[in-house]
Amino acid sequence: MAKTKPGKKDLDSYNIKGTNKVVRPGDCVLMRPSDSDKAPYVAKVENIEADHRNNVKVRVRWYYRPEESIGGRRQFHGAKELFLSDHFDVQSAHTIEGKCIVHSFKKYTKLENVGTEDYFCRFEYKAATGGFTPDRVAVYCKCEMPYNPDDLMVQCEGCKDWFHPSCMGMAIEEAKKLDHFLCSDCASDNDAKRSLNSSLVSSDDEGKVEPKRRKR
Repeated sequence: MAKTKPGKKDLDSYNIKGTNKVVRPGDCVLMRPSDSDKAPYVAKVENIEADHRNNVKVRVRWYYRPEESIGGRRQFHGAKELFLSDHFDVQSAHTIEGKCIVHSFKKYTKLENVGTEDYFCRFEYKAATGGFTPDRVAVYCKCEMPYNPDDLMVQCEGCKDWFHPSCMGMAIEEAKKLDHFLCSDCASDNDAKRSLNSSLVSSDDEGKVEPKRRKR
């Protein structure tokens, strides 16, 4: 008669080998790749379990870097951007190198200092099809590209849209010194209004007649 294989048990936490860091379900971790030349993989820990021999496994949901996706990295993708995929896996807990934080896009853009452990995610990614959720995001500037938090942008005081200095023919250093900025469209409208006001003032001046003094 075959012996019943002892079951597995869920763990509340796991101590990363050689560190004092503790991983719990819901945490984001850096996992060692098979190729040492590659950057660590990033994953969200869904579950931690140990077998009867105390071998610890983690069930993870992978984050993809833009260059790992079907469409590849694009201009608006940030250096620390990740996509939360629908790709789940089970890995040995010994492959966990460290912990990291994957912020929402909004929280990431408000960080005063971005550390090596800081990443952000604004898209969910379907690994099989290459589809994204959401499939549309706001675009800015004349180039109509989504916002890349690594790139400096300046806001127009007229239309309130945001623009890349390079798209407006400005150097980055020049843009940093700006106190006020109008995009080319708003600047043209502003010039047209000034020209119209100037014409109206001139017409009013021409229509005025100086009153003549009566001779005594």
